[in-house]
Amino acid sequence: MRILNRLKPALLLLPAFVLGMAAPPASAMEITSEIVAKVGACVACHGADGIGKAPQYPNLAGQKATYIEKQLSAFRSGERKDPNMSAMAKPLSDQDIVDIAAYFESLE
Repeated sequence: MRILNRLKPALLLLPAFVLGMAAPPASAMEITSEIVAKVGACVACHGADGIGKAPQYPNLAGQKATYIEKQLSAFRSGERKDPNMSAMAKPLSDQDIVDIAAYFESLE
């Protein structure tokens, strides 16, 4: 979890990185490349800052990681259904879900 605090500077570059406009610093790439890739799809709707981009997208900033993990797992298994979220969650591994949840929990 503490590693995410070190990631915050690099994650501020996430919107530009996702759009291919800039790359995070080399030192940040060592730490964040996997998490940036995992969170990249999420930020389109839920924002790099964890604030939903439209009313239908919930804010995830500061949400408890266990809650996010439970919801992503439910979307992945089909227990919870939403065409967009189910498609996004289906390819996620257990570790991906843990990392994504930790990222959003770390945001204020």
